This record gives sequence, structure tokens and C-alpha cells, in this order.
Amino acid sequence: MQIHEFSADDSATVAEVVELANAVHKVDSPWVHPETVATYAAMMRHGWDGEPPRCFAGREAGRVVALGELSTSEWDNTHLAWAGIFVHPDERRRGHGTEMFGFLCERARQLGRRSIGLDGWDSPVTLGFAAKHALPRRSSAINRRQYLDEVQRETVDQMYVDALAAASTYELVRLVGRTPQDMLEAVAVMTASINDAPTDDLDIEDEVFSPERIQNYENATLAKGERLYRVMARHRETGELAGHTVVAVESERPAAGHQHDTSVARAHRGHRLGVLMKADMLRWLADAEPQLKTIDTWNAESNGFMITVNEKLGYRVLGRELQFQRDI
Repeated sequence: MQIHEFSADDSATVAEVVELANAVHKVDSPWVHPETVATYAAMMRHGWDGEPPRCFAGREAGRVVALGELSTSEWDNTHLAWAGIFVHPDERRRGHGTEMFGFLCERARQLGRRSIGLDGWDSPVTLGFAAKHALPRRSSAINRRQYLDEVQRETVDQMYVDALAAASTYELVRLVGRTPQDMLEAVAVMTASINDAPTDDLDIEDEVFSPERIQNYENATLAKGERLYRVMARHRETGELAGHTVVAVESERPAAGHQHDTSVARAHRGHRLGVLMKADMLRWLADAEPQLKTIDTWNAESNGFMITVNEKLGYRVLGRELQFQRDI
């Protein structure tokens, strides 16, 4: 297999890779929204917050049979590289995944990283690959989906009213798109609350958030053609931002939405702010994005509190993703 790096401007390879990725999803995770050339190229250009992954195509006899992705950050966790490996279902058990993994490990070492992470759906294929390469399981996450036509507006309204009674000292603030310049510092401090979410046995440090990184995230989301909605809770007396929830709606597929961060600062917990903000987000989206049909979310399997909130809002389990990590 010949492995070569490619860019988002290589439209022919991007199209081949998207075809491969969708063949993989069809077998391993048929519930996943299919990749499109536009969504994949945008991810390659912008990443999550302006640090795009490096992407590698593995070819045999001129055909793309494997895809490798390698993500690193300069903001934090500079010891770590995170890998993604996809092998066409028709080409499995021929050593392509092993070859791509070795290639990505070497690239990670060249970048000065000493640890590599890898994830995959909970399946014999994933577990077998992890065992072969001495990759210990460190964590697991659950992918859930909310089907909005099954969520009764009356139920959401009642959840909102009930939560509001416990949060009388807070007000909600809605933001569309980019955060105003004068709020960036406060939003960065509030966003760091996500570091309280469980990370289980992963060897990872707290993420570092700055106004610049918040801007990078918002710019990347908007550049990918997604509309960005943020609901924040603000303490009335101090003006301190206590928490937020964020949803992105695709423009290419406006029926599909994605839940990004939801977090509440430690000092402001116990007031049902998580439920309040998520209920208000649903009320808002029902008016602003009436065509929206689904919202996908991810939670660490050990994050019992957020899972309870999501289940109250009708989220249904789609699949379990396992995370592995080891030194290289």
C-alpha cells in the first residue's frame, strides 16, 4: 500500500475518501450522517477550532483502500496525537489498518508526540485491532440522537418552567454566530468548565481556552457552513457567566444539528442550569430552525449527570465509541 498526504484542494482524492468513509459507516455505524465532499473538505481546512488534521490516503493498485487522520494541538496536550483509521470493508484483514497505524505512529513521533490515541465503535473489529496493537481501552463515549418530532413542546416548556424556579438568580442570554468582542474573555473562562467532564483513564490534560481559541472555534464552525446557536446563563447579581449550551445546524443538510459543549461552572451548580439552558435551546430552535429534525450528542459513558439530562430530553442511544491510548 502506498500512503500519501493529501489536501482539501485535491478534489479527486477527497471524493474517493468520502466514498470510502461512507462504505465504512454503512457497515460499522449505519446511523451516522453520511459524509459529503463539502463536509469532509471543510473539516480538512478548519478542524474543530482552527487546527485541522493531517490526512493520508492509502492506495493499492491506484484505488484508495485506507484513510488515516492525525490530529494534534498546540494549545494543550502537546504530548498527544489522536489518530483515525478507516479501511474499506472489502479490503479488511489484509494488513492495511496495521500499516496505516504504524505510519501514523511514526508521523506522531516526528511531531514530537509521545502518546497516541485511537477510537472506534464497540465491535469485534475494533477490539481485535486494539488487542493486536497493545492499545489499552481508556474510556468510552455514547453517541445519542434526539428526534425533534418526538419531543413534545409542552414537555419542553414544562421542563423550562420547572428549572427556572430553581434558577431565579440567573438570566439566559442567546447568541447567534460569533461572540461579541467584549464577551470573549468571559466566554473563554466559562468554556473551561468542560474540563470537569470525566476523562476516565485517558492520559490527557485540561484543555486551555483563550479568547483567540474561542474565536478560532466559532470561525471554523461558520466556515464549515454551520449556523451556531449559544444559550448562556448569567448570574444577575455578579454578571458572571455560569454556563452555556451550544448547537450547530448544518446548512448543507439543515435537518441535521449537532450538540457541542454543554457545561456549568462549578460555583453555579445545583440550580438546574443545564436543564434550563438545553430546554431554552430547544424552544429557540423550534422557532429559528423549524426544519431541524435531529440533534446528535456525545457524552462520556461515565458522565451520569449529563446523560440523565439528555435522556429527559428524549435522546436515544445510537452506539458506543471506545477510546484507546498508549505511549509510542
